[in-house]
Amino acid sequence: MKKILLSLAVMALCITESYSQATFNTGALKVDVSDYGRVRLATTGGVKQLERASILVGTSATAVFDYSNDANGLDPATLVTNPLMSDFEIYVSIDNTYSSLPPDVIVKENIYGWTNKGYAIVKYNIKNNEASTMTPLTGLDIIPSLDDTYGYDTVTYNSTAGVIRFHRGAVENMGMKLLSASLSSLYSFEWYSGYEVDADYWTWMNEGSLQPVYPSPTADGPVTITSQAAVTVSPGATYNVYYAMALGANEQAMLANIAEAEVKYQTFIVGIQNVDPSTNGFTLGQNSPNPFKNSTTIKYQLPADGFVSLKVYNTIGTEVATLVNSMQTKGSHSIQYNANDLPSGVYYYTLRCGDQVKTNKMFLNK
Repeated sequence: MKKILLSLAVMALCITESYSQATFNTGALKVDVSDYGRVRLATTGGVKQLERASILVGTSATAVFDYSNDANGLDPATLVTNPLMSDFEIYVSIDNTYSSLPPDVIVKENIYGWTNKGYAIVKYNIKNNEASTMTPLTGLDIIPSLDDTYGYDTVTYNSTAGVIRFHRGAVENMGMKLLSASLSSLYSFEWYSGYEVDADYWTWMNEGSLQPVYPSPTADGPVTITSQAAVTVSPGATYNVYYAMALGANEQAMLANIAEAEVKYQTFIVGIQNVDPSTNGFTLGQNSPNPFKNSTTIKYQLPADGFVSLKVYNTIGTEVATLVNSMQTKGSHSIQYNANDLPSGVYYYTLRCGDQVKTNKMFLNK
């Protein structure tokens, strides 16, 4: 079934795509996924905020898997009954047989949502279906449509929270965060018909910097391209990429939703709640006690010697405390945090070592 490609005229008229899709509504967020892997977000009343987020997998300037040119539906978008890790879940899978051009990949998508939560977590499981090892860059192709309108959005990167923010005046804020790795490139430009070209995708994915701000100057609006560092994937092997996507009435609400999504990712999907001394990985334990009145203990483990940062942030991403900012040795560590100077509320603590980052949520209740 051939896809209907979006054009500027179609977008302006808000004509709905004519292929099947699956939808869930958490009570705070509506998520719609097409048979070709397109993720769309809307408010619960159906006002669209995200036209499209779709996966990019690139191995060279002539080999980038993208939604418009390559994606073919394998398993149709389906609402999962009795999901195991969330209250709502959609599953879909796609491959490159629409174009039969490299890279030959199979992408399985799971989109998770929770009742009355303004965020979703998107998992991309990417399989190398080629006969030789590949080293792909992986990212997203993002077209916002805040309040079902295109143009004049601003795309801002919050380096403290690691969040890509889409905003325009007083309308709904949308945020996205790569959860499973660190962004290596973030680049936005003004939408134009036919931008979906492998060589250009490859250039944007190799930008090598995180664009701090892009103000859209026209009614066409921005396109945002993300990328993470390349990974080595053997034939038949797979790897996972996770993104959090959230809406909020303002920046503070959106950032709070992203932060909560990150906690959900770590505790329910990754399964890191407590540090196991027998493991050798990079782990961040849940603070104890939690909730706490004045002080709490945070435990973590480092896989190697390195420079470590452990900081505490409020719900809008403002740093409120630095607990560690120094070289530390491999192994288990513990630190007691005294929060006498902070008001009651929700806070997030983030551990960084090299390009590895983990965040947990804690509750201060005086």
